[in-house]
Amino acid sequence: MLFVEARFFLFFGLVFGLVWALRSNLWRKRVLTLASYVFYGAWDWRFLGLIMMVTIVSYLVGNAATLPESETKKRKWALGTGIVFALIVLGLFKYFNFFADSFVDFAGLMGFNAGHVTLNLVLPVGISFYTFQAISYMVDVHRGVIGARRSFLDVAFYIAFFPQLVAGPIVRASDFIPQMDTARKWSDVAVRASVALFLVGFFKKACISDNIAPYVDLIFADPSAYTAHSVIAGVLLYGIQIYCDFSGYSDMAIATAGLLGYKFPPNFNSPYLSRDIQIFWRRWHISLSSWLRDYLYIPLGGNRKGDMRRDVNLMTTMVLGGLWHGASFNFIIWGFLHGLALMVERTWSDHVAKRFNPMGLIGIIIGTAMTYYWVNLAWIFFRAPTLEESLAIAKTYLTFSSEGVQNLPAVVWPFILAMGVFHIFSHRIKLGEMLAQIPPARFALTTGALAALALSFVPLGYRPFIYFQF
Repeated sequence: MLFVEARFFLFFGLVFGLVWALRSNLWRKRVLTLASYVFYGAWDWRFLGLIMMVTIVSYLVGNAATLPESETKKRKWALGTGIVFALIVLGLFKYFNFFADSFVDFAGLMGFNAGHVTLNLVLPVGISFYTFQAISYMVDVHRGVIGARRSFLDVAFYIAFFPQLVAGPIVRASDFIPQMDTARKWSDVAVRASVALFLVGFFKKACISDNIAPYVDLIFADPSAYTAHSVIAGVLLYGIQIYCDFSGYSDMAIATAGLLGYKFPPNFNSPYLSRDIQIFWRRWHISLSSWLRDYLYIPLGGNRKGDMRRDVNLMTTMVLGGLWHGASFNFIIWGFLHGLALMVERTWSDHVAKRFNPMGLIGIIIGTAMTYYWVNLAWIFFRAPTLEESLAIAKTYLTFSSEGVQNLPAVVWPFILAMGVFHIFSHRIKLGEMLAQIPPARFALTTGALAALALSFVPLGYRPFIYFQF
């Protein structure tokens, strides 16, 4: 069930009307939890048991945090068991075949004959997101950031809440669970802002991302057939596609939750205007990057144990962040490239920039251009189906040479430039906020006209959101 499908609007309309018709906070949570399971079951009802198991374990581990101080070992054991369980669930469905096949290949290189062991497991949609949210709950409770919830319903509602269930943002337990304690008030809902944000997200996904996807598919399906400038255009188009697709989903998720009275943190902030990779990760998929920082990088030691340990921690975090996206060496390389850039930037900042600071306007422009170039280089490995094709496209991207003769339509370059201008414009002027400030009658007329215009650009058929595969 996609946010851009007609059946979602029917589903949401029914849930929206029922929730706000109820006055009891308890019954609202019951309805929203049940609706969330219906939403998730619409993908594949068999996975409802999996998310329920993760929820039960999270609830039990949270309750273990209430044991007295004399039972510290039991509390730590419970937390460790809960995290290991969540990671085993994630690893079994997402990484078993990858590591099994890699082991067989490695054994072959060493002269051993190891048989293939393959499980034909279907990847449950959204498993990476709700397992991370479950870990967030367990860790935050044991750290004392939030109290353990005595109500199983509260934990189930937090993990399964449908707007963010299948593709984020990864909402911290400490941010969301306190909102459950009191009934949401309609007077506190920013209706126009939420509607405007949903419309912006819909436009990004259905009108921009889905329309450029066929051109991206052409390049990544057969890069050797295209000229260098067409291959490079295809890479840049993919950068636009994945940004509009994923930020569009996040916009719609935040807006949907907002219309039900719940607040999600922002997940994107004009990432392609970042002057370095560190800033890029403060603006791209903010919920994941902050999760990796707080639950992985800092526990590993962060930057507290010297430059070498810091670099190891950075690389470990980014490589594991790459692997989180999928069981493929391509994702590992994607994470490695970002980790390498972060290490170089930290070294530059510590040993060069202190003596020579180029961060005037020209320095910012150069830094932004270099960051954008590097991010798109990494996107090649994120998108290409095989390592061989990734390397072939990366070679063309880096050398500006190709033996291919086919070209993408000439309009793609003006389109890429227009998207760059729009990215800058939307960063300086928040369209959703601007729409929300106009009078109600004019708002209704404007959003209605924009919705009609957007629908005219929607291609036939719906493409799943890119991050559904993670």
